[in-house]
Amino acid sequence: MEKADNPRPVSGQSSCQLLIVGGGIMGLWAAVHAERRGIDTIIADAGRLGGGASGGLLGALMPHMPDRWSDKKQFQFDALVSLEAEIATLEAATGLSAGYRRSGRLIPLPKPHLEKIARRHCEDAERHWQAGERRFHWHVLDGPPVGGWIEASAGQSGFVHDTLAARVAPRSLIAALVALLRRAKHVRILEHATVAGLDPDRGTAAIGGENIAFNRCILAAGHQSFPVLQGLTPGLKQPLGQPVKGQAALLKADIEPGLPTIFLDGLYIVAHEGGHAAIGSTSENRFDDPASTDAQLDALIETAREIVPILGDAPVVERWAGLRPKAIDRDPMIGRHPDHPRLIALTGGFKVSFGLAHRLAEAAICIAGDTDCGFLLPESFAISGHIATASR
Repeated sequence: MEKADNPRPVSGQSSCQLLIVGGGIMGLWAAVHAERRGIDTIIADAGRLGGGASGGLLGALMPHMPDRWSDKKQFQFDALVSLEAEIATLEAATGLSAGYRRSGRLIPLPKPHLEKIARRHCEDAERHWQAGERRFHWHVLDGPPVGGWIEASAGQSGFVHDTLAARVAPRSLIAALVALLRRAKHVRILEHATVAGLDPDRGTAAIGGENIAFNRCILAAGHQSFPVLQGLTPGLKQPLGQPVKGQAALLKADIEPGLPTIFLDGLYIVAHEGGHAAIGSTSENRFDDPASTDAQLDALIETAREIVPILGDAPVVERWAGLRPKAIDRDPMIGRHPDHPRLIALTGGFKVSFGLAHRLAEAAICIAGDTDCGFLLPESFAISGHIATASR
């Protein structure tokens, strides 16, 4: 994306090479990659940067199961491994901690047949979880590898301990990304700036009362991206995506920050810095109030207290709810819109966005600049595939 490509603004109009709509984890990483490449960029968010679903509590970075290997699982593996260096670079540049730690994951095995399945995955992990000289493992153990954390009775048939999983403090990572961008040379930030009109063919947008001319636009507005894309895509018979409500909680307890994340039947218990444990999350396709918490979260907290005794009387310091974007095919949605080539989608990533966002954002920037990013995106991520599904 060369400087000569800058659109010529009319009187009273700002211009940029690249407009990023949405300042969540996807949009922020896209802006960071744009800054690295010297691309004249505006990033706009209807609220404050990172104030939506990206500003949650959980931060679990969990790999797919190592069996039935695919291009999607390889992409996620590469992203999870590369995120470590990306965050180290970010922390060095800002002096801020992102709360990242490769602390691993514990999966209790309550029934005998699950133990047999888990042992088969050991070989799968040895085969596929390799990055150069680095090896990550999927161990099956008779009991928990650490004391004072999960109750041994939770895994009557043993426990899986994987060494690839990690965690990040979502708000700390967001804060580091925002801090980097606030002193960026090529990125301008617009907060509390609602997109009132987006015309990708003319290359114009009305944002926060300001008219902006752009050469390319990356739409990274979470679940709010879907109605925009819907309106630009004729012939759809189903929605391109939907918001899914999630509820989570933060507890204060005397725990070590390096304890492995616990995963059991959709429940995550994540040890964070400062003696905090994040618990979540629900997945609600139907809801009345996107910001409220209720008995569904209470049930998760109660289960967590039952299997982790140290959390038994731990006070709840925060309850959180937010709307996460889920594309029609569940996988992330990325790519140039087939009918509007100036518009690049960067959304979806339901439950996997924090582990993939840096790599997806880099791909989106390369798509916008018509350059090779050096890696392939899984076919199931392409916006064209999501559109095809929604057209049936």
